[in-house]
Amino acid sequence: MLPRVTSPSIQERLAPQLTCFGCGPANERGLRLRSFPGDDGVTAQFTPWPEHDNGLGYLNGGIISALLDCHSAAAVMHEAEVRGIAPLPGADLAYVTAGLDVRFLRPAPLAEPVSLLAVVSAASEAQMTVDVQLRWDGKPRAAATALWKRWRPRT
Repeated sequence: MLPRVTSPSIQERLAPQLTCFGCGPANERGLRLRSFPGDDGVTAQFTPWPEHDNGLGYLNGGIISALLDCHSAAAVMHEAEVRGIAPLPGADLAYVTAGLDVRFLRPAPLAEPVSLLAVVSAASEAQMTVDVQLRWDGKPRAAATALWKRWRPRT
């Protein structure tokens, strides 16, 4: 069994009012992903629900994609905080997803916790790139490269 983390997650600290389905702390019916900075990158654990079934007894690819996207968001929020990059006026977040290249490598279990690891591989004020994996049993089950662009609201 995985240890329960009681400290606030990146999402809870930096975007407590976010209603995103995947990672929004303010979305009671969402996945409520909780991500934490670590020595090797940003990490998270997620336990799938029976409703996340792909019809064959494994974790659904859409849910996997949402987890990869939202976990990469936590890495970007953390990196932006470390670099002192705040959201621009009128923006709720400093960056938004501009691309997500997902690769499904192996089936992921439906009834056991999976882990996520995100590493920012390139960062500037204009954009960030994150390599993110969903892992189980010591092996990557899905991987993605996420491109995040600076959110510049139009007035």
